[in-house]
Amino acid sequence: MDERLAQYDEKMQKSYDNLLSEFGTIRAGRANPHVLDKIRVDYYGTPSSLQQVANVTVPEPRMIQIQPWEASLVKEIEKAIMCSDLGINPTNDGKVIRLVFPELTEERRKDLVKDIKKKGEQAKVAVRNIRRDGNDALKKLGKTEISEDEIKDLENQLQKITDKYMAEIDKAVDEKSKEILTV
Repeated sequence: MDERLAQYDEKMQKSYDNLLSEFGTIRAGRANPHVLDKIRVDYYGTPSSLQQVANVTVPEPRMIQIQPWEASLVKEIEKAIMCSDLGINPTNDGKVIRLVFPELTEERRKDLVKDIKKKGEQAKVAVRNIRRDGNDALKKLGKTEISEDEIKDLENQLQKITDKYMAEIDKAVDEKSKEILTV
């Protein structure tokens, strides 16, 4: 790959990786500790990620167990989970917090699939914008440094990179949709 296109490939990869991390936070009726990735807990005045202040385990397929390093954090963690958009009420026994994931209804599954497709489309738009920026940069180069044939060649390479990420995004959307719709 031409080094002039490497930066655009890298940006498209970041868009794709971001999509995958977003998919990780969508719960599919199964307990996935990544749904807690965005939750911040006030730890002595510093917002900290849940994994930094507690041990997060999945003892059963539909339950996440959170054991804080310090017992005083139980209330803080519980409050942070309730304030998040998880939609799950935590239960605790004073030492351990449990999150029980209910079975998803068919309607909720369909809503999640719509959300997945929307996030996939946003990722595609981001990739297309990166391609547009790359093409604009190549046109500027063409006025001074390289021939029109080289520009066409680079634009074709950039399109191939774009197509690769579009296919990856479609595949990721299909896989996550299938995962959500599987009962």
